[in-house]
Amino acid sequence: MRRTGVAMGAGEMPLDAEALAGPARDHELVARCREGDATAFARIVALHESMVFSLAGRLLGSAEEARDVAQEVFLQVYRRLGRFEGRSSLKTWIYRIVVNQCHNRRRFWHRHGRDREEALDERFASPATHRDAWQASPYEQARSRERARKVQAALLQLTFEQRSVIVLREVEGLSCEEVAVALGIPDGTVKSRLSRAREALRQRLVGLLEEGDPS
Repeated sequence: MRRTGVAMGAGEMPLDAEALAGPARDHELVARCREGDATAFARIVALHESMVFSLAGRLLGSAEEARDVAQEVFLQVYRRLGRFEGRSSLKTWIYRIVVNQCHNRRRFWHRHGRDREEALDERFASPATHRDAWQASPYEQARSRERARKVQAALLQLTFEQRSVIVLREVEGLSCEEVAVALGIPDGTVKSRLSRAREALRQRLVGLLEEGDPS
């Protein structure tokens, strides 16, 4: 069921903002949304839905859950856009909503006796980049996918706080300052939590990445 009233994956919109990029484009789209321009909100959805789905999937490990969370995220974006002050980028602001919704989903699981994520969805175990993938042999591609699957499986063994900080920093490529905004925590906390998350991930990967590799 569509909750936002806006079709996800909207096509090109006849907006002047299309000629802009980054913060200028976001500012134009937000301004138009506040004026009641539904096509501007549809364009915000189209620009950010892939990121929202990917991040939710990596935090929850399930495509079905990620789709549900993405719908809720854009409903929250629609409701809260009037309170967006522009002190961070729109994308970073949306990151925070995604993390909060995923955290709420996991709390819901806990209340209903489901303490563990579902089996890993393979689409979230794909390598973070496909650059030069066409040059790799079928064996190398399969090996790369298997390594990525193990990394994602290890990520799902971390605490949600550790997983959030490491996915935002290492997978999404946010700066520590942007991660701090997205998580609503001080920069220093991001750095210390990231250090602990990297070590926890390293410990869970010991032996996994070597498994099946030639000695």
